[in-house]
Amino acid sequence: MRRFRAVLLHLLLLVGVALAATPLVWMVSASLMRPGEANTSPPPFWPSQPTLEHYRALFTSLSIGRYILNSLLVSVGGTLGALLIVGLAGYAFAKLRFRGREPLFRGLLAAMVIPGQVAMLPMFILLREMGLVNTLLGAMIPFLAPVYGIFLVRQYAVSIPDDLLQAARLDGATEFQIFRLIVLPGIAPVLATLGVFTFLGAWNDFMWPLIVLSDDAKYTLPVALANLSGEHVLDVELMMSGAVVTVLPVFIAFLFLQRYYIQGIMTGSVKG
Repeated sequence: MRRFRAVLLHLLLLVGVALAATPLVWMVSASLMRPGEANTSPPPFWPSQPTLEHYRALFTSLSIGRYILNSLLVSVGGTLGALLIVGLAGYAFAKLRFRGREPLFRGLLAAMVIPGQVAMLPMFILLREMGLVNTLLGAMIPFLAPVYGIFLVRQYAVSIPDDLLQAARLDGATEFQIFRLIVLPGIAPVLATLGVFTFLGAWNDFMWPLIVLSDDAKYTLPVALANLSGEHVLDVELMMSGAVVTVLPVFIAFLFLQRYYIQGIMTGSVKG
């Protein structure tokens, strides 16, 4: 009976994987089809004569390489900045004693219930006064200090023994040295998990870059593809090529970081 349940469970998992993977496989397949082939009814699952002409069009006549570079700058810059700010802030709220620490932390937690769309207008006004509208730095600003990231890092850093930190201070270590040599290795798994989520959010974000960027040359990939879909709405193969180009960097990043991501999830479940 137990073996039958195990076989049934694996069959259900295989069905789930097939259902989840089929649209992605067809996306790649359609990107290799000849023009108009994906519009037939019913659409074929595999290309009759695979071609890379749609990818060539993306990188030549449509200059999608520029938009990929913009998205990489926003995503990588926003992720690195977020990990630095969130790591330092989480450590400070967990281990440093300063006036107003608890009220400030409770205020940050209260801000988590406010939808991000509500903050877009005041953030846009602030960036306009700072001269950051229509800049890539302005596009990455919302990702630099996620409150949920500060909360998660703070929960991890609380478990670091105070005696260990105090011993390092007695040995003459500065707070930055303590953070770099003692705290950072302990919170590395959760930082990796936050890095994956931050990169995904920045790479796939559409609304904020659409609001803050007005120059076509500074568009990120999602905004550029949305404009492209309006101009080439019937060119399904070209749209699928753009979707593959959009998904591929995220997929590669997850492959490199999945070990740390899983470690962070497992560690978090054990701590919980």
